[in-house]
Amino acid sequence: MTEQDRVTVNDPHGPVNNGVGSQYVFYGVGADWMIRKGIEPLRIVREDRVRLADRFVPPLGYRVAADRLEKPGSVVLLEAPPGSGRRAAAIMLLHRLGEDGGADEAGVRFEELPTTDKDETPLAPGDGDRFLLDLSGIADEEAYAKEQRRLAVRRSQVQEAGAHMVVVLPSGMEHAHAPDLEPHTVTLGRPRGVAVVTRYLRMDRMAFRPADLGSAGLQRLCDRSPMRELARLAGLVRAARDSGRFGTDFAGWLDQAMHAVTDRAGEVGQQVAAVRTAPERALLLATAVFEEARADTVYEAWHGLMKTVRHQEEATSELARTDFGERLAALGIERDPDERLRFGRLAYADAVRTYFWANFPGMRDDLRDWIDDAAGLRGLTTDDRVNVVVRFGERALAVGRPDHLFDLVVRWADSATGASCDPRAVAALELGLSHERFGGWFRRRMYECVRSGLLSDGLVRVLTAACLQSLGATHPDQAMVRLHYLAVRKGEAAREAREALIDLASRDRRLYRVLIDRLRDRTRREPRGAEPHLHLLTELLGSERTPEPPPWPDLFLGWETVFSQPPTELWNPLVSSWLNAVAGDSTREMALGVMVGATHGRTAALHRLYAIACDWAGPARHPSRTAVATHFWEHIDHAQYARTESAKRAGAGPRTTEEAR
Repeated sequence: MTEQDRVTVNDPHGPVNNGVGSQYVFYGVGADWMIRKGIEPLRIVREDRVRLADRFVPPLGYRVAADRLEKPGSVVLLEAPPGSGRRAAAIMLLHRLGEDGGADEAGVRFEELPTTDKDETPLAPGDGDRFLLDLSGIADEEAYAKEQRRLAVRRSQVQEAGAHMVVVLPSGMEHAHAPDLEPHTVTLGRPRGVAVVTRYLRMDRMAFRPADLGSAGLQRLCDRSPMRELARLAGLVRAARDSGRFGTDFAGWLDQAMHAVTDRAGEVGQQVAAVRTAPERALLLATAVFEEARADTVYEAWHGLMKTVRHQEEATSELARTDFGERLAALGIERDPDERLRFGRLAYADAVRTYFWANFPGMRDDLRDWIDDAAGLRGLTTDDRVNVVVRFGERALAVGRPDHLFDLVVRWADSATGASCDPRAVAALELGLSHERFGGWFRRRMYECVRSGLLSDGLVRVLTAACLQSLGATHPDQAMVRLHYLAVRKGEAAREAREALIDLASRDRRLYRVLIDRLRDRTRREPRGAEPHLHLLTELLGSERTPEPPPWPDLFLGWETVFSQPPTELWNPLVSSWLNAVAGDSTREMALGVMVGATHGRTAALHRLYAIACDWAGPARHPSRTAVATHFWEHIDHAQYARTESAKRAGAGPRTTEEAR
């Protein structure tokens, strides 16, 4: 998507009709999908749209919006209350365009547009492209007025290109809507809550009867709760079933889930009020953050937390104190046969973490410092570490402290040794980037970092991994910009960024073209610092990096820039790669003429190409190479002849290539 969704597509301030909690894929750390609650991720890659489509219940007004969006060049603006599923509805409108029920056509973009970002690339939509613009998080009239001006430009571009765009409007800002938005606006209602819960339960293969969902308590939840909470409720029913700890019937699982969403906050509050000592409260929190880790590891984390908050240990020996098992039992913490700790009640750990971050704000800096150390404890598996990162990140973002999460990204990345990339840092950064409310904050923070000269190799690697694995899927243009800054640095980490940048661009013809244009622009605007950009451009233009079929106009422009520089060692591998490509595939023969044309007949450049071809053909003159080189020389002679004739008409005559031979 540009400086620019994995499912659970939520609303910044009002949750949406989506999946069970939030889902993350941490590509760089070897973990599978993890179900989390309370974070609003920002990815709309295809597999997540498909999953969302299976669970989506259309709200009132959806059909009207869908009919309007069908026409090429259409723009639909959605007005709906928070919690009604407005963002999910926007994504489904775009996903279900056309008769194929959402199957993407080759080359068609499906991207989320950013709100204002400094390094945004031009939109340049194409026929059939689909764009989402979510303005629902805007609460400031001045900012909204600015976004509406940008929206007018984007709307015009979408209409002219025959693309499609859906815009989610901010709630409570109706008085600030520009009059010209009215004809494009559709008001959405709220889906039936019980239908949403039913859909999710069915998709989880849950066996139940409609009468099982008829309780008054559940009906109240379905009528009042945001769509995210209903999705979470269904997810907790599944979690209760899968745990094997809460009976074998649907009624029992549903009862546990209902208690989890309605009673847990009060239960935690009562327990914390009853537990007055720092060690017990610290153990409660440590277990909530490290739930499912081994008991010895939780013990270490617990003591680390007490040290971080500067609690003084008792003067007596450990033998004289209450033992660890007794402390756990008193707090309702269970130890399973594998020595892993968990709470006996469903979703209790989530509620404990929420309580402490909300009610002990003065501890948040200490909690960040504690996680910095504790997430590296030796007894943790990779999955344990990622769980800890996600649990901390959820809470930090929920209380509006994205800086705490990014602080840990930098600390962990800077402490990495050798060529390693710290999985905790990658997981934390991907979590931030996927967040609905703070994703833009993390993208801007990355932008500030890559423009800075003060980056460790470890941080370069983490930023590179996040660009390639996360940001590249959601905001490819922005990933490309950040990778470009990293790629022109020096060192091995920068080389890895160059590989990631070229790999990202080579996957997509549009990105390939955009990167060629960006590198050409840098070589022109920064002549003194052009060399790293020229190196990148030359590597990008090699035959093995080019999308299929080769985009000849784009290659021409790139070769034109390379061949306008003084002959350097960069030319040899570039030209040789294409001579090899032509020798192996005659359909690429057009490269010969395009390369020669990119010299614009400059004598020195033509001589250079001729010499490279001679070296490539070699003294043995293998028949296949000789044929390609001969054809290349013919193009060179023709260009030289044309230049000679032109020069004669102007009263001058340069040497021919035949003379140079």
